[in-house]
Amino acid sequence: MNNFNFCVPTDIRFGRGQMECLPEELTRYGKKILLVYGGGSIKTTGLYDRVMELLKDFELFELPGIEPNPKLSSVRKGTEICKKENVDMILAVGGGSCIDAAKHIACSACYEGDPWDLVLDRGKVIKALPVAVVLTICATGSEMNSGAVISNEETKEKLEINTPLLYPAISICDPTYLFTLPAKQTAAGTADIISHVFEQYFQPNDGAYITDRLSESVLKTCFHYGLTALKEPENYEARSNLMWASTIGLNHLLTVGKGGAWSVHPIEHELSAYYDITHGVGLAILTPAWMKYVLCDRTVERFAMYAENVWGIAGEDKYAEANEGIARTELFFRSMGLPTRLSEVGIGPEKFEEMAAEAVRTSGVAVKAYCPLQKEDIVRIFEMCM
Repeated sequence: MNNFNFCVPTDIRFGRGQMECLPEELTRYGKKILLVYGGGSIKTTGLYDRVMELLKDFELFELPGIEPNPKLSSVRKGTEICKKENVDMILAVGGGSCIDAAKHIACSACYEGDPWDLVLDRGKVIKALPVAVVLTICATGSEMNSGAVISNEETKEKLEINTPLLYPAISICDPTYLFTLPAKQTAAGTADIISHVFEQYFQPNDGAYITDRLSESVLKTCFHYGLTALKEPENYEARSNLMWASTIGLNHLLTVGKGGAWSVHPIEHELSAYYDITHGVGLAILTPAWMKYVLCDRTVERFAMYAENVWGIAGEDKYAEANEGIARTELFFRSMGLPTRLSEVGIGPEKFEEMAAEAVRTSGVAVKAYCPLQKEDIVRIFEMCM
């Protein structure tokens, strides 16, 4: 088990009605707030009106229209507002895309150069505005971690900025805000949570027993409640368990004692950077193919362990167990209404070579991943997804 540091300073307020604390909690940071949100669903659900009512004594500036794969251009707009209006704090109301944009704006507002500089060189991040969150989609875990992924539409790069300065100060996690979530977002969000856990579960260091057991519990939670949330959108038990699974799935708890580069995420980042598809959809397509591709004598024990501990598959043949676990994973994604082939989302082989090269260039997948992947390996995984 590797050495680790674990410090997550985010104040989580979980459950019904927790947003009522916002006026009191945000006052300590100042009165000028940039409100960041997405395509307008918070207005149709009434959440926007409630935020405005609660914060009526604050001076609010708005940045609507944050994209599902948040763009650098939106970060630049938000940064400009913060500097011009001398904003004290950023409030993200939405899912991971809004939160990630808010985080990048938070540090860019304290930097004199272009926001993309901070992605290319994290050492330039020396200060950030505080960020608060009202979570409306459970998927990325960005409400309790220090990372943010931004797409540069000019260069077709989708990269992460990550620094302890970007932990949200406070995150409101009310499962009732998920009741009106479209089915496709529930499905894609669940796939994202599952993929986050896989990235930490399948790592070169496999000696962190307690961390693996926690990871298996989160996976079982997603497999147990994912379909329930689709069939019964207002099932509080399902929504609350998925929301908390999302949060602990990427707040570093499931990676302590382990370590290494991620495998499927850097590959998917190229898909969504080039084709702007939903991140969770891309992960649902790529994950089973990656599993099949890296299954070998060295990895079969862990894949069999996953099959046994998460799916309850038992048998004498480890390969048979592993393959059945992979098959059930793919079937789950399909049962959630997610595509499992690139052809289903209109992606052909034209950019496979280019995307594979970029995945290797922009990540540690070739040297630090569970099974290191070179360009030709990634091209093959793309081909398996057709």
